[in-house]
Amino acid sequence: MLKTEVLDIEKLRADFPILKRKVHGKRLVYLDNSNTTQKPRVVMDAISDYYSKHNSNVHRAVYALAEESTEAYEGARRKTARFVGASDRELVFLRGTTEATNLVRFAWGETNVKKGDLLVATKMEHHSNIVPWQLLAKSRGATLKFVDLHPDGTLDMGSFESLLKESPKLVAVTHCSNVLGTINDVARICAKARSAGATTMVDGAQAVPHLPVEVGSIGCDFYAFSGHKMLGPMGIGALVARRELLEEMEPFHGGGEMIREVFLDHSTWNDVPYKFEAGTVNVADAIGLGAAIDYLNAVGMGKVREHEVRLLEYALSSLGEVKGFHQYGPLDSGKRAGVVSFNYADVHPHDLATILDEEGIAIRSGHHCAQPLMRWLGVTATSRASFHLYNSYDDVDALKAGLKKAGGIFKV
Repeated sequence: MLKTEVLDIEKLRADFPILKRKVHGKRLVYLDNSNTTQKPRVVMDAISDYYSKHNSNVHRAVYALAEESTEAYEGARRKTARFVGASDRELVFLRGTTEATNLVRFAWGETNVKKGDLLVATKMEHHSNIVPWQLLAKSRGATLKFVDLHPDGTLDMGSFESLLKESPKLVAVTHCSNVLGTINDVARICAKARSAGATTMVDGAQAVPHLPVEVGSIGCDFYAFSGHKMLGPMGIGALVARRELLEEMEPFHGGGEMIREVFLDHSTWNDVPYKFEAGTVNVADAIGLGAAIDYLNAVGMGKVREHEVRLLEYALSSLGEVKGFHQYGPLDSGKRAGVVSFNYADVHPHDLATILDEEGIAIRSGHHCAQPLMRWLGVTATSRASFHLYNSYDDVDALKAGLKKAGGIFKV
C-alpha cells in the first residue's frame, strides 16, 4: 500500500510537547486516542494565559478581569457550538459526555418518562449511554431494550425498526462506537425515531474529534461530547439540545448562577443555557477547549477524517498480516472511525499492553466501558489501538513490530 500523508505529521507532532518524551527509552507511540487525546501547546498556553492574566469568575462582576473572563468563556461557547453546527444558546458546558447524559436522565427523563414506557439503546453503547437509562428505567418503572448488531459490528436496522413499533419514549445511540469504530447513520436513526414519537439522545464522544459533525443535519434532540477526546482539556464537554427542550426541562443542579431570583419559598431560573450551569463554571478548560477547536479548524476536520481513513486502511492491512491477529468491527473504512480493537492469539490484552508499553507503545486493554458489547463479541476484553491527527504509518509499523515481539515471547 502506498503510504502518502494527507497531513504534515512531523510539523503537527512538534505542536504536542508530550510526543517528544521517551517511554522506557523508546519513542512514545501514543495509540490510545479513543480514551483521551494529547494536547497541543496552544491549549496549554490558553489555559496558562487565562490564569496568568484574566482569572476571575464569570457573569458576576463588572470589573475588567471579570468582563474579560466572561467574554473568553462565552467566546469558547460560541466556538464550540459552531464546531458542531449548533447555536450557542443550545450548548451547555458540562464535565463531559457522561455528565451530559446524566443531565438528560434527570432533567428530561424524570419528568417525561412514565411507568410502562420503553427506552431503547444499542448493544454497542458505552456504559455512559446505558447505565443512566438503566437507572431511569428503574426509578420510573420503564423498560429498557437494546438494538441488536450484525456480525460485522453494524447496527441491525431490522431490530431497530421492530423496537420502534413499540413506540419508545427515548432512543439513545452512539454516533461512533469506541470499540468497533462503527459510524452509525444517526441522521437516519433519529428521523425514524422521531417519526415513532421518540426523543433522541446521541453520544458523540467518538465522532466529534474525528469527523465533521453537523448536529442540525442529524436532527437529534440531545447530542453530547467531551473535550479531552478532541485535543482539549479533561473536565470539559458539552450537551447540545433543542432550545425548546432546555426551556421545558427542570434544572439539573441548584445553586448560584442558574437562578434569576430566589425567595424563601421558591426560585425562578436563569435563561438557557445558564439554567444548567450552576455554581462556579470551568472557565479555564472551556477556554482550553476553544483553543483546541481553533487548532482542529486550522487543520480541517475533512483532512483529519481523510488522514484517519488512510491510516485505518493501512493498519487493517498491515496488522492483518500478523499471525494470530483478529480484529473486531466493519472492514469498510467508510463506515468506521480510526479505531482497531483486536485480540492477538491467546495473549491476554493486559499482558500484550504491558509488553507493548516496554516498547514505548500506549494502547488500551480491557472492556473499554462496554461490557455488554464484550459479551456480544464473546470475549472478556480486547486490545485497542486508536488514532488521531498526530499518528502516522510509522506508529502502525511500531505496533506491528511490538506484536511480533509479543508473539516471540508467547510462542504464537
